[in-house]
Amino acid sequence: MESRIARGFLLFSKKIRGILGSIKFQESIFALPFAYLGMFLAAGGFPGWSVFIWITVCMVSARALGMSVNRIVDRHIDALNPRTFARHLPSGSLMPSDLVAFSLFAATVFIIGAYQLNLLAAILAPVAIAYLILYPFTKRFTWGSSFFLGCALGIAPSAAWIGVLGKISWEPILLSAAVTFWATSFDILYHIQDRDFYIRQGLFSLSQKFGIRFSFGMAAILDVLAVACLILLGWYVELSYHYFVGCVLASAFLVYKYFIVRPSKMQKLSSAFYRINAYVSTIMFGATLIAVLSS
Repeated sequence: MESRIARGFLLFSKKIRGILGSIKFQESIFALPFAYLGMFLAAGGFPGWSVFIWITVCMVSARALGMSVNRIVDRHIDALNPRTFARHLPSGSLMPSDLVAFSLFAATVFIIGAYQLNLLAAILAPVAIAYLILYPFTKRFTWGSSFFLGCALGIAPSAAWIGVLGKISWEPILLSAAVTFWATSFDILYHIQDRDFYIRQGLFSLSQKFGIRFSFGMAAILDVLAVACLILLGWYVELSYHYFVGCVLASAFLVYKYFIVRPSKMQKLSSAFYRINAYVSTIMFGATLIAVLSS
């Protein structure tokens, strides 16, 4: 009896590890800094442990839901793509039902977390869930799919602001615009590596529609707009110089990205995608935190 329980526990643990690996759960940390940025700005400092914990729960569960649905919806496409055919669903190491169950769990946790924050967060939670479910389908009908992804990530700072104050204002909208531009930029670059595959399969992306060089130019413009929104936010909120030092450092990393990844030099795209964007979000959160606490 005990050995059967032990085997069952091991199988369950293996399944959970597979699910978390499939959605790259460890990369949730990359998505949190901008949400925390909105949270600390709304609260004018630390909002208290209850709000902090529930906002973290909402952000992590929302990302888990979005990634799970994306893996389910794209499993047949991933099976045909040389870059993604070894993922958990195409390879058979996980079943679609595993991620469906996990998606329902993540959505439930997200709704519970939103209800723990305030009424407006609870009302908007189903809207956010609907958007996260619909996004993965966009690459099937529009070359602007990266902009939809950017908006999905850009929701985070405004959602955190609502989680703290129960209302919306211009400050989080500026921050959400910055995150939307920034996230759209790196998603445009990320999908360049699948351009030929998209063309063969009749899928849509900016590089599939307009070419690689145009996509690089658009990504650079969006990064400039992201930095401009961050600077405007700092000016509008009257943050200390620490915040603007963070803007300069983040801008330097964004510029550096275009030195190591170019239309003729795509082999470092993945490392640039993950490391540099993690640096940008972490730097901006740290600089904002220092600016808020020092004011």
